[in-house]
Amino acid sequence: MTSQIFKLRVITIAICMMAVVNIHAQQPAAEDMLNNIARLKRIEAMQPDSVQPKFQLALQCLSFAVTNPHAPQTENTIAEAEQAITQMSAMKGADQSDLCTLRGFLYMVRIVQNPAQNGQRYYLQVMENYEKALKLNPDNQLAKQLQQRFFEGMKQARE
Repeated sequence: MTSQIFKLRVITIAICMMAVVNIHAQQPAAEDMLNNIARLKRIEAMQPDSVQPKFQLALQCLSFAVTNPHAPQTENTIAEAEQAITQMSAMKGADQSDLCTLRGFLYMVRIVQNPAQNGQRYYLQVMENYEKALKLNPDNQLAKQLQQRFFEGMKQARE
Protein backbone atom coordinates (compact mmCIF):
# COMPACT_ATOMS: atom_id res chain seq x y z
CA MET A 1 0.00 0.00 0.00
CA THR A 2 2.71 2.46 0.97
CA SER A 3 4.62 1.50 -2.15
CA GLN A 4 1.62 2.36 -4.35
CA ILE A 5 1.17 5.72 -2.62
CA PHE A 6 4.86 6.46 -3.05
CA LYS A 7 4.74 5.57 -6.75
CA LEU A 8 1.69 7.78 -7.28
CA ARG A 9 3.43 10.68 -5.59
CA VAL A 10 6.56 10.22 -7.67
CA ILE A 11 4.47 10.10 -10.84
CA THR A 12 2.54 13.18 -9.72
CA ILE A 13 5.71 15.10 -9.05
CA ALA A 14 7.20 14.07 -12.39
CA ILE A 15 4.15 15.14 -14.38
CA CYS A 16 3.79 18.34 -12.39
CA MET A 17 7.39 19.19 -13.17
CA MET A 18 6.69 18.56 -16.85
CA ALA A 19 3.70 20.87 -16.62
CA VAL A 20 5.74 23.60 -14.95
CA VAL A 21 8.45 23.31 -17.62
CA ASN A 22 5.79 23.69 -20.31
CA ILE A 23 4.32 26.73 -18.58
CA HIS A 24 7.66 28.48 -18.59
CA ALA A 25 8.49 27.69 -22.21
CA GLN A 26 8.48 30.64 -24.61
CA GLN A 27 5.50 29.56 -26.71
CA PRO A 28 4.30 26.12 -25.65
CA ALA A 29 2.36 24.20 -28.24
CA ALA A 30 -1.37 24.09 -27.50
CA GLU A 31 -1.48 20.36 -28.17
CA ASP A 32 1.27 19.69 -25.62
CA MET A 33 -0.54 21.77 -23.04
CA LEU A 34 -3.79 19.92 -23.66
CA ASN A 35 -1.95 16.60 -23.31
CA ASN A 36 -0.51 17.75 -19.99
CA ILE A 37 -3.99 18.76 -18.84
CA ALA A 38 -5.27 15.29 -19.71
CA ARG A 39 -2.41 13.68 -17.76
CA LEU A 40 -3.06 15.90 -14.76
CA LYS A 41 -6.76 15.06 -14.87
CA ARG A 42 -5.88 11.36 -14.66
CA ILE A 43 -3.51 11.97 -11.74
CA GLU A 44 -6.09 14.11 -9.98
CA ALA A 45 -8.67 11.33 -10.41
CA MET A 46 -6.25 8.86 -8.80
CA GLN A 47 -5.66 11.24 -5.88
CA PRO A 48 -8.98 12.98 -5.23
CA ASP A 49 -8.02 13.96 -1.68
CA SER A 50 -4.73 15.59 -2.66
CA VAL A 51 -4.41 19.33 -3.17
CA GLN A 52 -1.32 19.38 -5.38
CA PRO A 53 -2.79 17.64 -8.45
CA LYS A 54 -5.77 20.02 -8.34
CA PHE A 55 -3.43 23.00 -8.08
CA GLN A 56 -1.32 21.82 -11.01
CA LEU A 57 -4.43 21.04 -13.07
CA ALA A 58 -5.89 24.50 -12.47
CA LEU A 59 -2.55 26.15 -13.21
CA GLN A 60 -2.07 24.24 -16.46
CA CYS A 61 -5.67 24.92 -17.56
CA LEU A 62 -5.28 28.65 -16.91
CA SER A 63 -1.90 28.71 -18.62
CA PHE A 64 -3.48 27.16 -21.69
CA ALA A 65 -6.34 29.66 -21.58
CA VAL A 66 -4.09 32.70 -21.24
CA THR A 67 -1.86 31.62 -24.14
CA ASN A 68 -4.79 30.48 -26.30
CA PRO A 69 -7.62 32.82 -25.26
CA HIS A 70 -9.78 32.15 -28.33
CA ALA A 71 -9.12 28.45 -28.92
CA PRO A 72 -12.17 26.19 -29.04
CA GLN A 73 -10.99 24.30 -25.91
CA THR A 74 -10.43 27.42 -23.82
CA GLU A 75 -13.84 27.62 -22.16
CA ASN A 76 -13.63 23.95 -21.17
CA THR A 77 -10.17 24.42 -19.66
CA ILE A 78 -11.38 27.48 -17.75
CA ALA A 79 -14.34 25.49 -16.42
CA GLU A 80 -11.95 22.72 -15.32
CA ALA A 81 -9.75 25.28 -13.58
CA GLU A 82 -12.75 26.79 -11.79
CA GLN A 83 -13.84 23.34 -10.66
CA ALA A 84 -10.37 22.50 -9.35
CA ILE A 85 -10.18 25.83 -7.49
CA THR A 86 -13.59 25.24 -5.93
CA GLN A 87 -12.58 21.73 -4.87
CA MET A 88 -9.31 23.03 -3.41
CA SER A 89 -11.19 25.71 -1.48
CA ALA A 90 -13.12 23.00 0.35
CA MET A 91 -9.97 21.08 1.32
CA LYS A 92 -8.28 21.53 4.68
CA GLY A 93 -4.74 21.30 3.30
CA ALA A 94 -5.16 23.97 0.64
CA ASP A 95 -2.73 26.88 0.77
CA GLN A 96 -4.76 30.08 0.85
CA SER A 97 -2.01 32.01 -0.91
CA ASP A 98 -2.08 29.53 -3.78
CA LEU A 99 -5.87 29.76 -3.96
CA CYS A 100 -5.73 33.55 -4.20
CA THR A 101 -3.05 33.27 -6.87
CA LEU A 102 -5.21 30.92 -8.95
CA ARG A 103 -8.27 33.15 -8.55
CA GLY A 104 -6.27 36.17 -9.66
CA PHE A 105 -4.98 34.20 -12.65
CA LEU A 106 -8.55 33.15 -13.51
CA TYR A 107 -9.71 36.77 -13.61
CA MET A 108 -6.60 37.71 -15.57
CA VAL A 109 -7.50 35.08 -18.19
CA ARG A 110 -10.95 36.61 -18.49
CA ILE A 111 -9.39 40.01 -19.15
CA VAL A 112 -7.06 38.55 -21.79
CA GLN A 113 -10.05 36.94 -23.53
CA ASN A 114 -11.86 40.25 -23.94
CA PRO A 115 -9.95 43.28 -22.60
CA ALA A 116 -12.54 45.86 -23.64
CA GLN A 117 -15.42 44.12 -21.92
CA ASN A 118 -13.67 42.43 -19.00
CA GLY A 119 -10.83 44.81 -18.17
CA GLN A 120 -12.82 47.12 -15.93
CA ARG A 121 -14.99 44.28 -14.68
CA TYR A 122 -12.15 42.09 -13.35
CA TYR A 123 -9.21 44.45 -12.84
CA LEU A 124 -9.81 44.88 -9.11
CA GLN A 125 -10.33 41.16 -8.51
CA VAL A 126 -6.98 40.41 -10.15
CA MET A 127 -5.20 43.04 -8.07
CA GLU A 128 -6.89 42.06 -4.81
CA ASN A 129 -6.21 38.35 -5.24
CA TYR A 130 -2.52 38.80 -6.07
CA GLU A 131 -2.07 41.26 -3.22
CA LYS A 132 -3.80 38.92 -0.78
CA ALA A 133 -1.71 35.98 -2.02
CA LEU A 134 1.48 37.93 -1.41
CA LYS A 135 0.27 39.18 1.96
CA LEU A 136 -0.40 35.58 3.02
CA ASN A 137 2.92 34.38 1.60
CA PRO A 138 5.43 37.04 0.52
CA ASP A 139 7.60 34.27 -0.99
CA ASN A 140 4.90 33.03 -3.39
CA GLN A 141 6.90 33.21 -6.62
CA LEU A 142 3.98 32.34 -8.87
CA ALA A 143 1.91 35.19 -7.43
CA LYS A 144 4.85 37.58 -7.92
CA GLN A 145 5.36 36.47 -11.53
CA LEU A 146 1.70 36.66 -12.45
CA GLN A 147 1.28 40.03 -10.77
CA GLN A 148 4.29 41.34 -12.69
CA ARG A 149 2.87 40.01 -15.98
CA PHE A 150 -0.44 41.65 -15.17
CA PHE A 151 1.27 45.00 -14.54
CA GLU A 152 3.20 44.66 -17.80
CA GLY A 153 0.02 43.84 -19.70
CA MET A 154 -1.79 46.82 -18.22
CA LYS A 155 1.13 49.08 -19.07
CA GLN A 156 1.11 47.86 -22.69
CA ALA A 157 -2.66 48.35 -22.91
CA ARG A 158 -2.27 52.01 -21.93
CA GLU A 159 0.40 52.68 -24.56
